[in-house]
Amino acid sequence: MALASVAAAGHFDELRGATASRAGPANAEAADSNADGGPLAPAWTRFFEHLADKTALDLNQRAASLARQVRDNGVTCNVYADEDGLQRPCSLDLFPLIIEPASWQQIESGVLQRVRLLERIMADIYGPQQLLMKGWLPPALVQGHPGYLRAMHGVKPVGGMHLHVAAFDLGRGPDGNWWLVGQHCQAPSGLGNLLENRLAVASQFPEAFQALHVQGLAGTYRALMDNLKTRCPTGADAHLALLTPGPYNETYFEQACLARYLGLSLVEGSDLVVRDERLYLKTLQGLVPVHGLLTRLDDEYLDPLELRADSALGVPGLLQAIRAGHVLVANAPGSAFLESPALLGFLPALSRHLLGEELQLAALPSWWCGERSALEDALPRLRNSVIKATYPGSPVHNSFDAVLGRCLSARELDEWAGRIARQSEEHTIQAYLPLSQMPTWQPAAPATSASAAGTGGGSAGQLLPRSAMLRVFMVSSGLHSWRVVPGGLARVAGSTAELATMQRVGRSADVWALTCGEVDQTTLLQPDMTAASVAQPKRLVTSRAAENLYWLGRYTERTENALRLARLTLECLNGEAQSPPALLAWLGSMALANTLVLPGVPSPAQARRDFERSLIASLGSNDGATSVGYYLRALKMAASSVREQLSPAHWRVIVRAEEELFAGCAEHTSSGDYSSQAALQLLKKTSDHMAAITGAQTDRMTRDDGWRLLSMGRDIERLGFLAGTLARGFETGSVHTQAGFEAMMALLDCTTTFHARYPQSRDIAALLDLLVLDPDNPRSLAQVARALRGCLSQLADGAPGQLGALLLRVPDPRTWDLAHLCETRPSGSNGYFFALNDLLLQCSGAAVDVSNAINSSYFTHSGEINGSVGP
Repeated sequence: MALASVAAAGHFDELRGATASRAGPANAEAADSNADGGPLAPAWTRFFEHLADKTALDLNQRAASLARQVRDNGVTCNVYADEDGLQRPCSLDLFPLIIEPASWQQIESGVLQRVRLLERIMADIYGPQQLLMKGWLPPALVQGHPGYLRAMHGVKPVGGMHLHVAAFDLGRGPDGNWWLVGQHCQAPSGLGNLLENRLAVASQFPEAFQALHVQGLAGTYRALMDNLKTRCPTGADAHLALLTPGPYNETYFEQACLARYLGLSLVEGSDLVVRDERLYLKTLQGLVPVHGLLTRLDDEYLDPLELRADSALGVPGLLQAIRAGHVLVANAPGSAFLESPALLGFLPALSRHLLGEELQLAALPSWWCGERSALEDALPRLRNSVIKATYPGSPVHNSFDAVLGRCLSARELDEWAGRIARQSEEHTIQAYLPLSQMPTWQPAAPATSASAAGTGGGSAGQLLPRSAMLRVFMVSSGLHSWRVVPGGLARVAGSTAELATMQRVGRSADVWALTCGEVDQTTLLQPDMTAASVAQPKRLVTSRAAENLYWLGRYTERTENALRLARLTLECLNGEAQSPPALLAWLGSMALANTLVLPGVPSPAQARRDFERSLIASLGSNDGATSVGYYLRALKMAASSVREQLSPAHWRVIVRAEEELFAGCAEHTSSGDYSSQAALQLLKKTSDHMAAITGAQTDRMTRDDGWRLLSMGRDIERLGFLAGTLARGFETGSVHTQAGFEAMMALLDCTTTFHARYPQSRDIAALLDLLVLDPDNPRSLAQVARALRGCLSQLADGAPGQLGALLLRVPDPRTWDLAHLCETRPSGSNGYFFALNDLLLQCSGAAVDVSNAINSSYFTHSGEINGSVGP
């Protein structure tokens, strides 16, 4: 292709299928776009045949579409180099890494052989330990490794297998062959990102994807699920879950994606509990047995009783449940020692000893410096090697990021040599491999107005070669049988710099493994399902998910209430007419009660401008006043914990609302602009976002028990807010003024309805009829109480705490009477509405009581397993 630059000298050029024999340009971005590096590889020739009539502008548009799709789907990835530990949108290259059938067969056969070897090693190390006793493996690399779990020695894995999922990092050398760089057996990440990458990139090149016979992925995923269920103690009816460290983990998105694709319950350690050596999931229906765990948690965190005592991520008693044979954990705990780079140097001899075979897929030469002969052989090689830590970080072992020797100065090399000599066991030296370079698309930079005027647009994009490392995945498909996922993740260097480790790379590319035969059309869908098989039990809602959904509802309502109150207050303080003292007293009381301003701020009647400035300054504050920004951020945090249950559009609007509000507040704060008009415009925009959020909750969520708890959260907040708003309106006398009457209707979003139903009326009876008794008004006390009672009734049917009795604490709207509520006793100029006040107090108390009861009944499971569901 005319736009393709040549790979750097000494690197295999994936685009051309050969090693570059001459040096490429020093600055690849400035390379001549017509550089001729020879003919393209056959697969890439066929790929570009389907783009023959496409221009650089078209590729730029596809790249922009791909980036937008990644961002809109909320695809985040692991960025270890980020000091803040923040999740960022993954950077996905437009072009895939294409692997020819013959090359893929080399990878597939080599990886399958290696996983058989690793399984044999695991079986021996946690069994007879002949490899240690006969000197095939140094005890320091096994029993001295933090990942070796003594508590699992002698324990036979449930299902008869230790390894169900593994990942292998490969690099293609200048000779065109693939070399093993590292292996991951403990909690390998990437299977979820692999799926997202495939869907995104294939949609950009559908014709090429079909024509090149790219092998499908679903067959291997289905094989994994079928095998896990078969290996579980209960067989095919087993309940499987994916154990995640939680939403703050760097790879949480891909874990949620994988759980959703495989139909697994996504659970955290706090969702699980061990009773009588059996594992249970805390759900709204009680404790439900779990028979298999696909874990994405490092082994040391799995059980705080026997491993790391400070772990808040694991499940107390989990190892005992494993030893009892009641739960399958994939992978079996204790495989972390297999990930040490030092082990690679011992595997060729172990393969001959255990399998009677030579390794088909060679690993990069590796020297564990804990052996004197290896140390003496490795030190002279530092310049052309990668220095790696033998062990992960622990109280007894130091760890460090891999260091590329060729990037070190002579003084730095001497320092490293001295360090290695002093702490030889802690260091492993691995030979340097010039990684192959794949084509990546660099979109054109946006043109400036001047250049655009002179040239008609920005410069064309470029195909630039970038070093890439391949991660392939193995999954179990039967007893001591495995399959390789046909494809993988390509981690791509972000510049012309060489890759040292996978952890420093934030970009990825899809991997197309081509086949000469039929493409596997397996799907996880089941088109032959019968009516009987479709009848599945209700989706389990974990107590953690339920709690987050509940608080998502509460913070949604709080945000809406704070928005309306802030807008109303600013409008009243800046209206043409002077606000009466009673209205100012009501607004000040409401702002203080709902923490839109801090205690001690002068009331609007005392110092109107000071009050206004304080209210505006608190809108985007996270300290002190819990105003709109605080509630909106809390809403986002609750939503982030249940992202797998929200539609992409729902999540996007939550993120956008929070980002735009805080950006707007920061802009006004930095400029010293406390303009009420600017604040009102920002609040208006946020109100529009909130309308979309509440619409998604109403129309795009399944009406399961989790949604009922979300609705109950909103109802509880609305019940308390309505009762408090009305009580303060009557207490301050604001409702007895025309301005206060109108403000009450505006705050509760009932102005249009009231004027249509009661034209020219300012009667208190009409107000109470609409805001307290009207069954058709979603913001009336009666309707909110009725909805809350309905949700309580539905949940109480299967609740372990039997919340039906709590219905008696929520006032029954059927007993309310307008005439009785309008009765007054002498107290001031307008009288005291004693019946109304009693009702408002009952509603406020009911909101608190229901909240406490929900927490104790649904979000904690401290009792026995009498309420468990299933066998």
